[in-house]
Amino acid sequence: MSSAVTRPADQDHLWSVDEHLDDILATVRPLEPIELQLLDAQGCVLVEDITVPVSLPPFDNSSMDGYAVRVTDVAGASEEFPAVLDVVGDVAAGHAELLHVGPGQAARIMTGAPLPPGAETVVPVEWTDGGLGEGPVTGMRARSLAPEGAEGQVHVYRPAEARAHVRAKGSDVRAGDRALDAGTVLGPPQIALLAAIGRGSVRVRPRPRVVVMSTGSELVQPGESLGSGEIYDSNSFALTAAARDAGAIAYRVGAVADDAETLRSTIEDQLVRADLMVTTGGVSVGAYDVVKEALSHVDDEDEPGSGVDFRKLAMQPGKPQGFGSIGPDHIPLLALPGNPVSSYVSFELFVRPAIRALMGLDDVHRPTTRATLTADRALTSPKGRRQFLRGTYADGAVSPVGGAGSHLVAALALADALIVVPEDTESVAPGTEVEVVLLG
Repeated sequence: MSSAVTRPADQDHLWSVDEHLDDILATVRPLEPIELQLLDAQGCVLVEDITVPVSLPPFDNSSMDGYAVRVTDVAGASEEFPAVLDVVGDVAAGHAELLHVGPGQAARIMTGAPLPPGAETVVPVEWTDGGLGEGPVTGMRARSLAPEGAEGQVHVYRPAEARAHVRAKGSDVRAGDRALDAGTVLGPPQIALLAAIGRGSVRVRPRPRVVVMSTGSELVQPGESLGSGEIYDSNSFALTAAARDAGAIAYRVGAVADDAETLRSTIEDQLVRADLMVTTGGVSVGAYDVVKEALSHVDDEDEPGSGVDFRKLAMQPGKPQGFGSIGPDHIPLLALPGNPVSSYVSFELFVRPAIRALMGLDDVHRPTTRATLTADRALTSPKGRRQFLRGTYADGAVSPVGGAGSHLVAALALADALIVVPEDTESVAPGTEVEVVLLG
């Protein structure tokens, strides 16, 4: 493992949240673009502007099932005095040979079918007798069941204006228009547009591959039985889900025991499928903080020095953090604390922006807003630390959820926002306007 960045020598330096994030974003670079098929490109970011090669729709077509007619032939039509027209055939979607509609004629037309030459408008089938001569109908019989419906006569009971129920060529987008801009994240509607204009593949930055692993010999996988002193591993599940939510392809690795050699081996094995690695736990000052032990020291000539710097941040929760790059390809690694709330808050503040930067997005941050604090009593915060409290936000107000403890997972599950208390603030009274990070 080797470092791609230079780390400060002062291990007692107390980093601010902004300094740590700036260091991460200065190191992480967008992934190289690749050409992907449409469905493989879902969730990726375009690196090219997309121009429309063919208008949508590419021809005038009907928006209704009905009859294509000339305007003058149905002018003044009513149920008492219907217009009676000769049916010259069917025009279906994908129909290759178009009929011609002349004076006194109508063509039975289906939704999406091209407007035939001579026709000026479409009357819905509900405005006609459907060729049955028995008054207004509610629909057409299937051609396979009643082929005779494509000929004979039809009674039209209402007039129609020119171009009624006709979708004009280019009414959606015209050839030469800009369909999508570079920087667009491709979701289902964007995939639909690309397919509609005939694009089978696009050039994008791929979704980052993020490997998440938790550490701790006390961790047990959900579904197994707990022994004495054991707890379930929730962090790796939470952070893997959070990475996927941020746009990454995330791989969860089972909890690694408190053994530095095992952890180093596991990390090296995972490098082949990682654009970013995230560990949780083992970054503080305890005797069993395995991540710090495994990545902080020189072990052999093949690893001349650790690429990960372990820091103290002026924040709560999440004071201990690690960041660096590892392996021959300098894969970024973020080492987060092990308490569930600390790891999740750290992910939102540092890992999520890194994932978004790898994707090539310009705006990598969660949206923020100002809100009025609603609480039973003043919130307290340690001086010199930026505190992030869980909260629920609605209608310009935010309320704290749970206490400040970094182990309170149940409260975290109820939160949709983080309340930010600045470093120079030790108390926030109810009614005060505060900064809020919106999580959902």
